[in-house]
This record gives sequence, structure tokens and C-alpha cells, in this order.
Amino acid sequence: MTEAQRPPLPPFTFENAVEKVRLAEDGWNSRDPARVALAYTVDCQWRNRAEFVSGREAIVAFLSRKWRRELDYRLIKELWAFGGYRIAVRFAYEWHDDSGNWFRSFGNENWEFDDRGLMRKRYACINDLPISADERCFRWPLGRRPDDHPGLSELGF
Repeated sequence: MTEAQRPPLPPFTFENAVEKVRLAEDGWNSRDPARVALAYTVDCQWRNRAEFVSGREAIVAFLSRKWRRELDYRLIKELWAFGGYRIAVRFAYEWHDDSGNWFRSFGNENWEFDDRGLMRKRYACINDLPISADERCFRWPLGRRPDDHPGLSELGF
């Protein structure tokens, strides 16, 4: 059984790299681990902070743990660079823990795709900044970021 394609497909142009980044952002903002995992190959390799994850089942387990801990998660991704089968992004997301402490997490990701447009490698470096609730900038309703909401550059991040 062959897997479906996940457009846009590599090699990437500026326009379809931007589209791929927004689709990834939308998926992660769904906070649905099973949905997000479908964007990755069945044997995808991740490094997320200091954790190494291999395969879709492990991705689902990882994201399930993540979103049980990172509450009211809202994410913005922005294209940094692209070429061939690779895309680099920078991102920020806001969340709070179960004690009500807010954070803004900043990071960079390097992605590599296969011919079907599925991500086969993801390397993420992330740092967490404690913020007050008043410092939050990502206040849209949970789910997809509205098209008219500023991106990272417009917010000065």
C-alpha cells in the first residue's frame, strides 16, 4: 500500500515552501497528535530539544504528552530558508502549565521531505521564556491562526 502525497511537493519554490510552513503551523495548532503525525513518514526521525523520536507512533505519543503539559498552545511558524527537499523555519508558541505559569517558546526547525511531501527528518531547537499573562501576544481562539493575525516578523520576534 502506498501512502498519499502531502502537497506541496519538493523541490520547493518560495511560494510552496511558504504554503508548506503554514500547513504545518495549522496542523500543530489543531493539537491533534494523530492528524499532525500524518504529515511525517512512518519512520520519520526527530530530535526535539534533547529527545529523540522515531516513527509515527512515537510522534503521536510525544505530541500527546506535550499538549497535556503545554496548555492553551498557540503557534506561529515562519519560513527561514529552503532548497530542494529541505525547509528551515523559525517559530514561537505560547502556552501555560497546569499552575497557570505562561511561557513563550522560541525555536528553529530543519525539515527534510521525501518525494511524496512527507517529512522524514525534523530537528528542533527550542528555548522557553517565562512571560506574564499580560505579555501574551497569541490570543486568537484555539485552533488555526487567523489570516489577519501578525506573523513573527510583524510582532518583532
